[in-house]
Amino acid sequence: MDTTVLAGLTGNIATVGYGLAAIGPGIGIGVLVGKTVEGQARQPEMAGRLQTTMFLGIAFTEALALIGFAAGFVFS
Repeated sequence: MDTTVLAGLTGNIATVGYGLAAIGPGIGIGVLVGKTVEGQARQPEMAGRLQTTMFLGIAFTEALALIGFAAGFVFS
């Protein structure tokens, strides 16, 4: 196989890999925000604490997305 074709395939596979890696954090953030809204609806007095915990959870989940993005560069 020609090396330019192989390099093109490697780049395309890394792009698809990051797309797949972004699905998990996207679903995780959706579930996290949904459950926080549900918790705030059930106990409005806890809204501040729930929101703080939600933002921490979003930060950790986004860190997974960034790791997936960096892994695409490291392994390609």
